Amino acid sequence: MTDKENKKECAIVSWQELQCGALVKDLKRIKENKTGAWRSMRPVFYKEKCINCYRCWMFCPDSAIKIENDKVVGIDYDYCKGCGICAQECPKKVQAIVMVKEEK
Repeated sequence: MTDKENKKECAIVSWQELQCGALVKDLKRIKENKTGAWRSMRPVFYKEKCINCYRCWMFCPDSAIKIENDKVVGIDYDYCKGCGICAQECPKKVQAIVMVKEEK
């Protein structure tokens, strides 16, 4: 089998068409355990640079990207662990999220 024959085709869909992932039923317990103090790096969000592509929101493992009225408005630092995925996924030409060292 050649590489060309081995490639699987994937549908490209918008973020609104993505299927739901895991569901947490006891949200109260999660809200009580703020985990943002664990980080050593902090994402800084530049609202004026953001193009609302939602890549940061899609890939954030902690659901720490705040969305209001269909726009990215900031980062919930109570739950952000500073992994940097949001900054990595932000388009390089935009750089609306930049990681900086956390200052305690």
